[in-house]
Amino acid sequence: MSATLTPHMETLVRIARAAGEVVMRHYQQGVDARVKSDRSPVTDADEEAEKLILAELAAAFPGVPVVAEEEAAAGRIAAVGSHFFLVDPVDGTKEFIKRGGEFTVNIGEIVNAKPAAGVVLAPAIGRLFVGEADKGAFEITGGITQAIGCRAPAADGLVAISSRSHPDPKTDELLKTLPVKGHTNAGSSLKFCLVAAGEADIYPRAGQTMEWDTAAGHAVLAAAGGRVTTWEGAPFLYGKPDFRNGPFIARGL
Repeated sequence: MSATLTPHMETLVRIARAAGEVVMRHYQQGVDARVKSDRSPVTDADEEAEKLILAELAAAFPGVPVVAEEEAAAGRIAAVGSHFFLVDPVDGTKEFIKRGGEFTVNIGEIVNAKPAAGVVLAPAIGRLFVGEADKGAFEITGGITQAIGCRAPAADGLVAISSRSHPDPKTDELLKTLPVKGHTNAGSSLKFCLVAAGEADIYPRAGQTMEWDTAAGHAVLAAAGGRVTTWEGAPFLYGKPDFRNGPFIARGL
């Protein structure tokens, strides 16, 4: 049975889809990447899609601050309070540049330091995930909205998922301590969503991420019944002074 999103989530989905159209136009025309001061890549697609998202969020949610990746890179970081948005217009820029399909448009909403809602759109592979606290998580395919949920791990072990473009030794060491029976890789915030959809069980990450990388996917996973914690098991919260994440573990049931 097809589910129905709240008007709030319909608005966020509409904005993400519009940004996805911008991103795909650049993807199909060819990508000219530049390097930012932090040595990470950026493209015209990142910048144009982010401008669209910022304008649409300002119109739909006036007065709610937005912290966005390219604005932050330019030193323009909004002051935030208990309610704000985190935006990554093209998460997985390396995958985008390589013409891999696993890049996403991320819009995450934070309330009281926790993810309240999120949209993760992977326009090149046609996957769209949404999650809203107390309302559930969903995947929208071909106009049909279906509820998704985390799965219980199988008795013979976990299926782990980790970064395709950013492997790190500490994550590999952690995985060796867990009963892992299978391991797959994916790009961008899709990793959270695959755990949320019951396609994997655990996603650990020791490497560097920023809050706009994780907020939308975290929201989807939490709405699907999963959780994200620090490696020590503490709540994984948002609104840190530099918006820089520490290591985390995303899990299903």
